[in-house]
Amino acid sequence: MVDREGTPLGVTLSGADLHDSMILALTLNAVPSVWRGGGRPRRRAAKLHADKGYDYERCHRECRTRSVTPRIAHRGSESGQKLGRHRWVVERAFAWLARFRRLAVRYERKAAYST
Repeated sequence: MVDREGTPLGVTLSGADLHDSMILALTLNAVPSVWRGGGRPRRRAAKLHADKGYDYERCHRECRTRSVTPRIAHRGSESGQKLGRHRWVVERAFAWLARFRRLAVRYERKAAYST
């Protein structure tokens, strides 16, 4: 999960065979408190922009229980063009993280090299 500038807010690791929508609640819980001065600190962002892969009732429910407005593209009805202006920030953050080769899968073959 990243903010509107692409700064990572919360990270959750899972197996490759688990769909991202299944760990949405864990990812939302991984976001630390945010305080912008004045008032009480917000726990999470006000809105969540996600692609069609998150268009399940459980994802909408997980957002609403945390007072986050879900902005999720609907499967089968929207083209996703409106979401693109928000989604590119996430894709840019992934590309930035991919430049750190030690985060790549199987880059270093032996555990002794990673220390």
